[in-house]
This record gives sequence, C-alpha cells and structure tokens, in this order.
Amino acid sequence: MNHLTAAQLAGLRQQLEQRQSDIRRRLQENDHYGLAESMRDNTGELSEIDNHPADAATDLFQREMDISLLEREELELADVDAALEAMNDGTYGICQATGEPIAYERLRAIPWTRYSKDSSPKQEKPHTRPVEEDFLMPPFGRSSLDEHEYSGFDGEDAWQIVESYGSSTTPAMAEGNNIDSYNEVEIEADENEGWVEAWESFVATDITGTEVFVVEGDPYRRYLDSGEGDYLLDPNGPRP
Repeated sequence: MNHLTAAQLAGLRQQLEQRQSDIRRRLQENDHYGLAESMRDNTGELSEIDNHPADAATDLFQREMDISLLEREELELADVDAALEAMNDGTYGICQATGEPIAYERLRAIPWTRYSKDSSPKQEKPHTRPVEEDFLMPPFGRSSLDEHEYSGFDGEDAWQIVESYGSSTTPAMAEGNNIDSYNEVEIEADENEGWVEAWESFVATDITGTEVFVVEGDPYRRYLDSGEGDYLLDPNGPRP
C-alpha cells in the first residue's frame, strides 16, 4: 500500500502535470531552441566561411548552450513522464535504489525524483583527468629526446619546423627576456642548425677548397657583434 494519502497524491499529480505542460510549452514556443535550423540559417547568410573567427566562435558557443538547455529540458520531461506513469501503476514514491518509501517532503520539493535523499546518485564531477594529458605531458615529453643526448630528429624539431611558418606568439609573450624581434620568439631560435661552431655557418670555400670566402649574412654579423669573431677570418675583410 502506498504511504501517500489520496490528497497528497492528487497534489503531487497536479505539480507534475503543470511541470509537464510548462516544459512542453517552452519547447514548442522556442522551437526546441532553434536546433532544427543550421547555424548558417540563423545568421541569414549563405555561408559562414567569410565570418570573423570570433563571430563564428560566438555562434558556436550559443549553439552549444542551446544543446545543453534542450538536453536538460528533455531529461526533466522524461523524468516527469516517468513519475506520472508510476502514479498510474501504483509504484510512485518508492526509491528505486532501496525499495523504501520516499519522504513526502522530498516529493513535494522534487515530485519527479526516483530516489530518497540518502540514496540519490551524487552529482559530483569526476576528479580523473583525460589519459591524453599523461600521454602528452610534459610538452614533447615522449618525443623530445634532448635530455637523452639524442641528436636525431625528434618532437621538438618537428614543432620548430611548424613554428617557423608562424604562430600567435609575440615578443611580449615570449618565454625569453629582451626579445625584440619575431625572429627570436621561436623555441631555441639561436640554435645552430647544420653546424657545430657558429663560424661554420658563414665561412665557405669553392669546390676545390682553394678559395675561402665569408657569406656576410645575419649569422656573420651576429658573430662579430658578439665579440667572438675577428675580421681576420675574412680574407676580403678590412686589415688592421
């Protein structure tokens, strides 16, 4: 026998039917949050390709929020429908976890609940993190082998190639200090590539090895500006 009186059941049924009507009306009036239409239809444009990324992100955020609100409404409506069916078959107000009666006070507050207060599933966010974070941390952790005295091509080298095509980093946001050029914001921008000693990057010879000359590019000027070089290295350079 149900622990609720006929008057209590009638009042709870009235609450549930009112809630059911309210949810259905909201879904109908707002056309299910406009999710039947595409994002393109909502903007009135033929395509979103030419929109500013920030505008597209705003539209996407609004669409995600609409999806979340719709899912919440539909879930609550399903719970209300299930509660009304339970009233019809005489199982309303019984905790699904323990089989014990649910207190009338709790049913008055949440008439569509299926659990008593102590048995209600806890609504807590999990404390676990995605396994991908362990896989990727630290940055380049699996593929950067500099600390292992590895001189081959690794993950950091791959990123340096990608970064050379440009990134959103600016001199003001770079990790290093006293950076005033976009050419210096890349990871290990001053790293020697293809040589061991800096002077090897600008000292050259002809095919016979008899003619020695200096390629007076940026590496050459940086070498002299650092005080490491001497004009005597350049056979065509000035003499003291």
